[in-house]
Amino acid sequence: MPQLRTIAYPCPSDRSMQPAQVQFAPDDKPRPLVVALHTWSYSYDANCTDYAAYCEKYGAHLIFPHFRGPNWTPDALGSDLAVADIASAVHFMLESVPVDPERIYLVGGSGGGHMALLMAGRIPELWTAVSAWCPISDVAAWHRQCAGTRFKNYAEHIEKACGNPPDAEEMAYRSPVTYLENARKLPIDIATGIHDGHQGSVPVSQALNAFNLLAEPEDRFTEEEINDMVEHEAAPPHFAAPAPDPAYGKTAIHVRRQSGNARITLFEGAHDSLTEIGVAWLMNQRRSKPPVWDIGELTARAHGLAH
Repeated sequence: MPQLRTIAYPCPSDRSMQPAQVQFAPDDKPRPLVVALHTWSYSYDANCTDYAAYCEKYGAHLIFPHFRGPNWTPDALGSDLAVADIASAVHFMLESVPVDPERIYLVGGSGGGHMALLMAGRIPELWTAVSAWCPISDVAAWHRQCAGTRFKNYAEHIEKACGNPPDAEEMAYRSPVTYLENARKLPIDIATGIHDGHQGSVPVSQALNAFNLLAEPEDRFTEEEINDMVEHEAAPPHFAAPAPDPAYGKTAIHVRRQSGNARITLFEGAHDSLTEIGVAWLMNQRRSKPPVWDIGELTARAHGLAH
């Protein structure tokens, strides 16, 4: 039976060895690779047993890298070092175990969702598909949204990484929105609880604005619609009710839109990640193939994300 263990792998960007948790599939056949990313304030030693369990279920390799740890240092928070660490994690796995090159996946929630979208835009050719949950897509906007609120500690984290006051160019450099148009050929599934920003620290505008950069112009949400969803924690009255999705089980879907290779889902929840849906959706994707959106019935078990 596969088991998680801690390793260190080489990162040529600064000739360092960086830690990660890994779990290898049990046989010598080429298997999918899931790169799962820790949340904003955590590191490689966070609990990733949900990812491990679903990777075991689907016969996939897993790596859960450090990428310079919590997002309150200049070396973390989407830095070039953090980006290179995740790319190096993929190369390490390719050299260490048989990996199916058609099935290299990336998933994360919250700060991991931020980094998943950043990697999608920075190195889109590395991935088969990306699943991002309750992501931060615009660091400067999130700094404004958190400053002076009960979430002010996240604004302080950004200041520790990007300067106090934080440098606008530095925040843009570390933001997925700067690069996401590069990822329009890549299947990307973005999802967040509709109450996030009220019962969580990341307003749903962060996910919606990321989707807009991936969507065709006619499918984008207007600024008025986004503000309405942020304020009222509900779909605007003129939106059609989404079709039920068996993968989400009894979890209601309030807003859903698909455009090109991207999809956005606002479900009944707050700062939550539906880990099984993320991994199961990824497992249905193949490199250079159109996205497969219908993945059938799952348990749709949510867990609130620790930042």
